[in-house]
This record gives sequence, C-alpha cells and structure tokens, in this order.
Amino acid sequence: MTTKRRRFLAGAGAAALGGLAGVVQRAHAVAPASRHGDLRDIEHIVLLTQENRAFDHYFGALPGVRGFADPFPVPLPGGRTVWQQPAKDAASRRSVAPFRIDTRERFALMRVEGTPHRWPDAQQAWDHGRMAHWPASKEDHSMAFFGPADLPFHVALADAFTLCDAYHCSFQGGTWPNRLFMWTGTNDPHGTGGGPALYNEFEDFGKPEDTTGYRWTTYAERLQAAGVSWQVYQDVADNFGDNPLAGFRVFRDAFHRRPGHDPALRERAATTRALDALRADVVARRLPAVSWVVAPVADSEHPWKSSPAQGADYTARVLDALLADEEVWSRTVLLVNYDENDGYFDHVPPPAPPSLLPGAPRPAGESGVSTEGEMHRRLAPEHPEPAENAWLQRPYGLGPRVPMFVVSPFSRGGHVCSEVFDHTSTLRLLEKRFGVACPEISAWRRAVCGDLTSAFDFKRGAAPPPRLPSIAQEAARARALPGTTRPVPPAQPVPPVQPPGARPARALPYALQASCSVGARELTLNLDNRGRTGAVIHVYDRLNLAAAPRRYTAAVGQTLQDRWPLTAEGRHDLWLLGPNGWHRHFAGRGAAAQADVQLETTPEGLVLRLDNPDRGEARFSLAAVTYADPAPRVVVLPPRSAQRLVLPLPVHRWYDWRVTRADDPAFVRRFAGHVENGEASITDPAMHGPALFTPDAPRPKAIVKA
Repeated sequence: MTTKRRRFLAGAGAAALGGLAGVVQRAHAVAPASRHGDLRDIEHIVLLTQENRAFDHYFGALPGVRGFADPFPVPLPGGRTVWQQPAKDAASRRSVAPFRIDTRERFALMRVEGTPHRWPDAQQAWDHGRMAHWPASKEDHSMAFFGPADLPFHVALADAFTLCDAYHCSFQGGTWPNRLFMWTGTNDPHGTGGGPALYNEFEDFGKPEDTTGYRWTTYAERLQAAGVSWQVYQDVADNFGDNPLAGFRVFRDAFHRRPGHDPALRERAATTRALDALRADVVARRLPAVSWVVAPVADSEHPWKSSPAQGADYTARVLDALLADEEVWSRTVLLVNYDENDGYFDHVPPPAPPSLLPGAPRPAGESGVSTEGEMHRRLAPEHPEPAENAWLQRPYGLGPRVPMFVVSPFSRGGHVCSEVFDHTSTLRLLEKRFGVACPEISAWRRAVCGDLTSAFDFKRGAAPPPRLPSIAQEAARARALPGTTRPVPPAQPVPPVQPPGARPARALPYALQASCSVGARELTLNLDNRGRTGAVIHVYDRLNLAAAPRRYTAAVGQTLQDRWPLTAEGRHDLWLLGPNGWHRHFAGRGAAAQADVQLETTPEGLVLRLDNPDRGEARFSLAAVTYADPAPRVVVLPPRSAQRLVLPLPVHRWYDWRVTRADDPAFVRRFAGHVENGEASITDPAMHGPALFTPDAPRPKAIVKA
C-alpha cells in the first residue's frame, strides 16, 4: 500500500466511524513498527498534560485498578479509614465519603466546580501522610468522583492501551510547580535560579520591559544542545498559561526578540503551532522526537473552565492528528497525564521522604537514599511572608495520584502498570530513549520513581479492540453549559463501590520483606528491599494515629531497622503499606507477642517461618484470607522450637495470609501483596466491592474468570 493511499484511508476511516468516535479503535489497530524489540523502536514521544484531576476522582470506580476496593486503606482515629473524612463544617460532626457525580442524571455536573489546590492547603490535606483532613482543607465536594459511564472516552483509552494507577503528581500543590518538575525535573529547591517555585508564577511570557524569570536549565534546552528535535504545540494566546517555558528568562528573551536571543527557542516554544500544525508535521514526516502539546483553556479539562467531555474531545483530536500517517504512529508514544489533582481526593498516601515534625529530634522514619533537594528549607522570593514559615521542612512531594495513559502501538491491550511514577518519570523515559540527561532530578526521585519503561511491551501482539465511545456530542453539550456546578455530598456517607474485573498487569520491580521482633519494652521493625528499584513503606501506629506515620525509603538491596516503644500494657499494632497493595500488619500484646513470624516471598512461592522462643508450647493458626481456600491450619510448636512451611501460591501470585495465636487474641501477623517474577500478571482479583470504612473489615474473595 502506498503512503499516499495509507494517509487517505486514515482520514476516510475517521469519517466512516463518525468523526472522532473511532479514533481509539484506529489507534489500537495500528501494529507497532518492531525492528529492535526494545525502546529503540520508539522514534516520537508526545506529551499531553491536562489539568487538575485525581486518580480516584476519575477511576476509583473503574474495575481492575487500585480504587475504592483497595483492601488496606489508611487507618484514621476512631476506627475509621481514609474513606470517611470529617466534613468541612466540624461542628456538624458529619463525615464525607467519596460520592458519585452522575452526569447521566444531571449533565450540568460535567462542569464540576474546582477546589483549593495550592501549597498550604495541599500540605494541610496530606498532613504528613495522616490523610485525615481533606474536606476541611479542600471543601466537601473534593470527595466527588465520576463513574465509568461518565467518562466513556477515558475508559476506552484504558481498555485499549495502558493505564498507570500509581502515577503521582510531583508536588503537593498547583499547576506550575508540577509542570516545572515535568519540564525541568525540579522546582529549584536551593533558590539558585529564582526558586523554590511553590505557586503559579510567571504564567506567560511577560511584558517587553520585564526581565524577570526563572534561570535554571530546562529539558527543552538540553534537547536542543544535544541536537534532538523538539516542539511545543500550542496557541500562545490561549494556552491557559500551561507552557512553563514562558516563565524562563531565556524563553522570554526569545519571545520578545531581545538582543542575543535564540530564534530557535522562539520558533519551538514561543509561537503558535496548534493541532493543524501537529497534523501537518505528521503528514510531512517531520514530527519531532519530543513534542509537548498544550491545550486551550476550554479543552484543558480544568474544573473551572473545562470538563472531562471537552478534554476527551481534545485528546481525541490530538490522537487523530498523530494518526494522519499510520507509519508515523507505528513508532510513536502519546503520554496523556494530569499536572495535579486540583483538590480532589485520592486515597493512596503519596510516597515521600520522612517528615521532620516540629520539635522532633529526628525525622519520622528513615531514608536510605539522599533526600537533598526534596525538603522545603528556604522561603520562595515571591512569598517571603512569615506565614510561609509554617511550611518549612516539609517534603515537596510526591503529591496525590493523577491519571496517566500510555497510548502507543507498544502499549496496547488494556493493561495496568502499578509501578510508582511521577512527572519526572516522563523525563527519565526521554533520557533513556534519546540519551539526554536531566541532572536536576533528585537522587530520591530516581530511586523511588520509575522511568515508565515497565508500561511498554515490545514483544506481544495486538489485544481485542476496545469499545467505541461517541464524544463529540457530549463535548458540545459541555461547552454550552453556562458555568460550573458544585456537587453536594449525601447527608449520610455511603461506601462507594468498585465493580469486579481484573485487568492484565505489567510486571513490576518490587520485592519487599518486613518482619518484627518484640522485646520486653520495644518492638524492632526490619525492612528489606530485594527488588530492582527503591520503594517507600508507610508505617501507621494504630495505637497512636494522632502521630504522623513513619516513612522508610529503602534503596535496592538495603535493609532498614527501627524501634517502636510498646505501650504500658505491652501492646503494639503497626499497619504497613507499600507499592501495589503490599501490606503487613503486626499486632499483639505481652509475652506471647514475642513469637517470631516471618514470611519470605520468592519468585517460586511463599515460605513462612514460625519461631516459638517461649518455655511453653505455642499454637498458631494460619488462614488464607482471600485468594486460596484451604482450611485453616493449626501448627503447634514445642517450647523453643521453629518450623518452616511452604504456603501455596495462587496462579496469579496474589497472596493474603493471616497468622494468629490461640493463647493471645491480640496477636496478628498478616502478609499480603503480589509476588513478582518478571512476568506479566493480572491486577488484584479481590479488589472489588464497597470501600472499607473500617480497616479490619473482611475482604471479598477473588474473582478470576477463565
């Protein structure tokens, strides 16, 4: 087939399928141009960053992702979990749970009202990881979410390509700091180039006489110096201020044609090249290696000026432009993400360095990786007022989860990738593909956040085609709405429900181990990282939930150890959370709690070791909580003896085992997660049903279809 014929059919196919309604199917139908079977097959990476949506806000009710049925939510005081938040009106003593924005019933909710989303209120809502004051900081409607029926195009993208459900924004705050991390790898924490950037400053190219602006080096400049082609596609007069290059002095000089400016910077970043220009570059086979696409205000998906329907229509038009030549698309990746969460709720505690709490002698936890550049240690020049002192020593991020779609012939199949990423991960992908380093990315982020390569599969063929949503009509209806609508939560909180349906899952690099030993007055916690990447583990003390959780960053091959004082009654109750549903629960009281129970996960299976240091016998009960259904086993250990058991591992390698003792009702050792062996799997098949309002509520059994 000739190139001219192929381009004609691409356009004719769009018309035949009803305009943009079939764009996802057309993108899915193109086979990858596989020559090397690795990252070298990708020649073009296009980044479209939309505005202000949290992951749970969009996908908490989507089957097969870490959403409302997450089995191990953050515990809150009073026996609650993170799913029940105190209302903004504290005097009412109401709770607010995530509640549905039903646009099928009331279409005006498609233009939902936004929420506060700046550095101070983001820090208040996150609260060092306690996650207990979201409506108080962000308004009650921050708990609102869309269902899959409200987002047909977004769901079609997830069904056709790869959705990342552990992708976080980089910064606890608004648009510009997050976009600075995405375009430069940093917010200039040491203030050497005009930072640290905490707020939305320099949102356009400024006035001709204005010579201010950031002064550190952007990744676009690094690409240019290395001879790698790049372009910003935007309407300079209507881009919502979402091109952060406009805040840098070198680009402002180029925009205003000041003496000594670089004309290439002006052409590539400071001129209008909208989607018609993107399409023309695809047709002419001159699509750059790296492209940033910046949407107009009405298409930005921002809750204030736009909507999911309008954003879907714009994303479809971007995809349609890239499909103008199928041969170009066969070597292209489109990354669609969101700069920040607005103030909308997400339940997953963001990985972050350990917090240094006021008056504390040491951080709450430990990092085995340098946190240089990750803590806020100086006032921003634009905001030197004393009130800003309250936020000193706070971690910059990571921020809440936001959606990320990896759309490409190399990411087809409706997969979920659950590796921890943030906005600097997009730069890491560019680094790895084009060999241009971004030295501004901190060592801590490089250890904890992946480079997005795990989201691709260069070996497999096509998967079944996705559904075909029609989006143009809903986008037009949304544009016609006169303004935004504030949703109102129900008077009584109702647990949101996540339907069943596991999805294919990408292989992940995690292999974490945890154990504890209990002495007369303290508990010793051991954390061991045997995986291929660093990881953050949150530890919540359920006997003192007013305290901030301790966070531990374990580098590859590293073992961390910490001590916990027991209560006056000799009790302990620790709730551990790690990536991709990894969970440990260690609880007990008194001498019986000194029994040692360890679970080792290996690529071949699970090995449980029981150790009885007591002078009397110990009776342990083993129960498979969720995935296997053998009868509970009772193991009786004689005094001062140990036993090693091999536990069955279900076919998809998800596990959840609870060990208790008959002579100590308070004794619990629970081990849950997924055993990684370098192969693809499925997402948690037991992650369905209502959100758990209490942390110890029973889990539903796994549902696995043949």
